[in-house]
This record gives sequence, structure tokens and C-alpha cells, in this order.
Amino acid sequence: MRDLDDIKPESPDQGFQFPGAFEITALGRADADLEHRVPELLKGLGLAVLQGSLRSKPSREGNYVSVSVTFTCPDRETYDAAHAALRADDAIRWTL
Repeated sequence: MRDLDDIKPESPDQGFQFPGAFEITALGRADADLEHRVPELLKGLGLAVLQGSLRSKPSREGNYVSVSVTFTCPDRETYDAAHAALRADDAIRWTL
């Protein structure tokens, strides 16, 4: 696999470059332990979550939380599968 720092877009207007590192954010119930669930769901797909990349932020009322992690991904199909796996979890309402 190529070093992630060596991957450059072929043109400035080109979208995602695979393989690459991508951030994903899941929003869901604050009581659902998403800080643990999100990385575990991604690891269950065989994706590597980058150490120290997890960030979380509670909603103003504290009912919801957003959890963001950066992960490495080999191709678009796996990237789409990561979003689908998170959305399939009952505690997660949206992904970005």
C-alpha cells in the first residue's frame, strides 16, 4: 500500500482519492456509548481507525452526541459500506 502522504489528486477538481484517510461523523443518542461503538463498527469492517483521531461533542441539551473518527479506506465501496454499517446501528441517526 502506498504511503498516505504520497497520494495526490490527479486533478484539483477530483473527489476522494483511494486508498486514503477519511473522517466520518456519526450522530446519535448520548446514552449509546458511541465513542466506543463507532470505532468498533469500523474495525468490524476491517478498517483501521487512526489512533488519537476520535472527537466527540454533545448537543446543547445533552440528548445527542456527535462522534468523529479518521480511518483508512482502500476503495469507494468500503467507504460506502462504513457509512451503511454506522447507519444500520439503532443508536445512530445520521452520518456525515
